[in-house]
Amino acid sequence: MSSSSTLPANPLTRPLAARPGAVTLFAQCLVDTFYPEVAEAVVTIFARLGMAVDCPPEQTCCGQPAFNAGYRRQARAAARHFIEVFENAGDIVCPSGSCVHMVRHGYAELFADDPGWLARSRRVAERTFELTEYLVDVLGVTDLGARCEATLTYHDSCHLLRGLGIERQPRALIGAVRGAHLVEMEDADRCCGFGGTFAVHYPEISTAMTAEKVDHIVASGAEAVVGCDVSCLMNIEGVIRRRRLNIRAIHIARLLAAGCREDLWHA
Repeated sequence: MSSSSTLPANPLTRPLAARPGAVTLFAQCLVDTFYPEVAEAVVTIFARLGMAVDCPPEQTCCGQPAFNAGYRRQARAAARHFIEVFENAGDIVCPSGSCVHMVRHGYAELFADDPGWLARSRRVAERTFELTEYLVDVLGVTDLGARCEATLTYHDSCHLLRGLGIERQPRALIGAVRGAHLVEMEDADRCCGFGGTFAVHYPEISTAMTAEKVDHIVASGAEAVVGCDVSCLMNIEGVIRRRRLNIRAIHIARLLAAGCREDLWHA
């Protein structure tokens, strides 16, 4: 089965009365390991909306690294575990476009010849959303009461934009942050050069791509670059730090949970 036929259209925006009382958080590996404050910010966001967050402790990797590297047997094992953990959950929300893309599209390829697991994977995929997509398209929310007096630019990560078609939702949310001024950088939709193991196998190309991305961030005049995937932000931040630039790399969940600029600049 081709990945283009894995999911129906997004559900209609839900009115307040129809919103669920809770969501289930798929934390994502890099968030869990290196950026737990992003997961904490997601909990803060939903608490403001009056929604509880469940975070199954037995969750692990969705299988994307193994899948991208060609280790399909190992990827299927991780995918089966993911499905078993989340198949009885309601709406599943993840602060990572690449992981959501894996669940929606990668699983359809992994289980194309296994009707039983394919059906189970599709049921989970239909309830799995990237954070900004869920807030804007499902809950119909853009203003979360966040405040950050800063000039910001936005980086479109590859799986999020090209795989899931998510572009306007993060910008709508940033635009509603009080005190924030969004400026578009040149080639905002161009890859930052991370690409998982791409950065390891092709370091010269990856480094050049990241350097160009940071050049565009600097040229925008922004004080911070906002993104929806910590993998991209971690890669970009590495160059920012090596150049000793006074620019922040901020996951959008942290921005949306912020009560003021100091919440982000002095964290």
